[in-house]
Amino acid sequence: MKVTHVIVGLNIGGAELMLRRLCESFNSSSEDEHRVISLTDLGEVGALLRAHGVTVDTLGMRGAWDVFSAFNKLVRLLQSTKPDVVQTWMYHADLLGGLAARRVGVKAVIWGIRTTDVSKGGGRATIIIRRLCAWLSSSVPSVIICAAQASRASHVAVGYSPGKMTVIPNGFDLERLVAQPQERESIRSTQGIDEDDLVIGSLGRYNQVKDHSSFVKAAGLLAARFAHVKFLMVGRDVDHANSALMAEIAATGCPDRFVLLGERRDVPACFKAMDIFCLHSVTEGFPNVLGEAMSMALPCVTTDAGDAAFLLGENGFVVPIQDPPALAEALAQIAGATAAERTAMGQGAYMRIVENFTMKCTEHKFRAIYDRLYLNQDVH
Repeated sequence: MKVTHVIVGLNIGGAELMLRRLCESFNSSSEDEHRVISLTDLGEVGALLRAHGVTVDTLGMRGAWDVFSAFNKLVRLLQSTKPDVVQTWMYHADLLGGLAARRVGVKAVIWGIRTTDVSKGGGRATIIIRRLCAWLSSSVPSVIICAAQASRASHVAVGYSPGKMTVIPNGFDLERLVAQPQERESIRSTQGIDEDDLVIGSLGRYNQVKDHSSFVKAAGLLAARFAHVKFLMVGRDVDHANSALMAEIAATGCPDRFVLLGERRDVPACFKAMDIFCLHSVTEGFPNVLGEAMSMALPCVTTDAGDAAFLLGENGFVVPIQDPPALAEALAQIAGATAAERTAMGQGAYMRIVENFTMKCTEHKFRAIYDRLYLNQDVH
């Protein structure tokens, strides 16, 4: 079976990394051919895919003025490669990839939705494209795969065809989410974190929907209660050059308790340097970063954003969004626990991933959909 994935671009992001994990998982376990088409450029994830033996084509789209040219290139590429299944990732690729696939006669079309809160994020063009996708959702895709139950519900509410939608949560590669004790020690020692300090961590790009403000305010409340707690913050633009963030940290009265690392490539090592993980978003789909923290056996606190509560299960604390006192209190519960209790909570989170959310679990669910579409006589 030949599966072609269409995505807007291949820079680092949740959808892009999930696509990478999926292609690499199938490459190592089946004889099917998975190839990727980026409507724009190669990006870091595209280079990683190529290094793993996945064919990646780029169409060079640079803006709205290139849409028709990119669409025609996509049609010609699909005509020449003749995929059995075309799987698209997110709104823009759903629209262009779905229409191009239908244009060349591919009937097995899978759309992908990852956004949860349709009222946040996305400009005017995205809103228009989403409306078009909702209108076409009953006719263009064979299946619409959502990364979260919350994504499915929010898109049904804006007009997507409910009968086409199914949910496949992200899968996590436990073999990659590992780090050694010396990596923990290296980060902590270079950042002035003592062995006895308890580190509460945050990992994610600086963005309004990630609500770093609530985390900083909660951290300020915690700092007054726990003298040995420090706050490790990792992510794009989460650094000392971010004046807005630095002002909020200064307002806590204890800026010396915060360690900002900015964007890092050694994510497992960053998790290893933490003792507790906090997800503080206003909106999420199926939060990769929470699953990654759980995969590394960290006790976790999360806001009730997207499918975060479903992912965490009974293995941590869930608090309302944009509620710093509640966030601080939940973190205090874990900070005040014994080391053994924190370890037990982290192990519970880890086992939830092992039993429900490994990449192998996800691969099997995608495989069932591919097989159903491929074997359906209407496809041929």
